[in-house]
Amino acid sequence: MKPKAVVKIVIDVLMTFSLLFLMGYQFWGDTAHEYVGSGMFVLFIAHHVLNINWYRNLSRGEYFPIRVFTLAVDILVFLSMIGLMISGIMLSNHVFTFLNLHGGMSFARLLHMASSYWGFVLMALHLGMHWGIFMGLAKKVLKLQKPSRVRKILLPIIAGVIAVYGFSVFIRRDILTYMLIRTQFVFLDFGELVPLFYLDYLAMMGTFIFIGYHVSKLLRKYHI
Repeated sequence: MKPKAVVKIVIDVLMTFSLLFLMGYQFWGDTAHEYVGSGMFVLFIAHHVLNINWYRNLSRGEYFPIRVFTLAVDILVFLSMIGLMISGIMLSNHVFTFLNLHGGMSFARLLHMASSYWGFVLMALHLGMHWGIFMGLAKKVLKLQKPSRVRKILLPIIAGVIAVYGFSVFIRRDILTYMLIRTQFVFLDFGELVPLFYLDYLAMMGTFIFIGYHVSKLLRKYHI
């Protein structure tokens, strides 16, 4: 694999772990949240610089259903990250205090809340759309053999169970309320066990990876 492709994958993995860390704001505090968030935006910029050819090719070729879906998700991810960047700078108490920004805090909090949860869902969808690439890389790195019949049956069942559990977490944690800004504040359980919190969020991520993967797989059938 080319070095540039490896760097792209490393950046995507680091962004994913950063996002998961940031969703657990109540465990790590304000300072760590801001610095990791700033690092994530640096990775986000690097991701787009490395994928500059994607922008150059937007006006070329035909727009099949899979390309339209991919473009829509990518644009929404971009907008959610921009929303996080703007609101994060406005709310900053540490990293960007030198900007001496005042006012608009109420708007910034709502924008940050909505952008955070939309970004989480959309980035998981984005990962799902490219899940085949990650699986192919894992097979090469781990030198996995062709899956047996048992694995072919068992792995989709495990993925389905994770997706169902993740969806139940999505409902139980009332994530849609935050995405649609039906409240002005996020409920943070400071007494929650850290491993259980991240187990839930990994499962939710698995749900949208599952959706992104299977929707992409379906749309590719119409690539004619």
